[in-house]
Amino acid sequence: MPQTTTSATNHPREATEHPPDRAPHVVPLGVLLSVFAVLIFLTFVTVWVAGIDLGEWNLFGALAIATVKAALVALYFMHLRYDSPFYALWFVTGLAFLALFLGLTLLDAVAYQSDIETFRKAAGVR
Repeated sequence: MPQTTTSATNHPREATEHPPDRAPHVVPLGVLLSVFAVLIFLTFVTVWVAGIDLGEWNLFGALAIATVKAALVALYFMHLRYDSPFYALWFVTGLAFLALFLGLTLLDAVAYQSDIETFRKAAGVR
């Protein structure tokens, strides 16, 4: 009986083969270029929003745009949209923990904002 393993990988399947239940997918070039165009547009929106004084909302606006851009990269360029829903669950869980950690950091920054302003005035920092 001939052996089906390769000498380079020592695996029963070739490195380019896919499991029988998972077929490879190819994202059309038009989709990738459209997502790229949206990412470029959102970069210009980020720069435009940075020039507008929104007060406390500047940070939230920048984080919202960055989150949308990160989601687009993960969904299309990392092929998360076409993969198992299990990986999407991991992605959403990671975003939830990121939001939790950033939220706690922002709460801490807001709690000590008066102390920071007092220090800045005493040090002569703008």
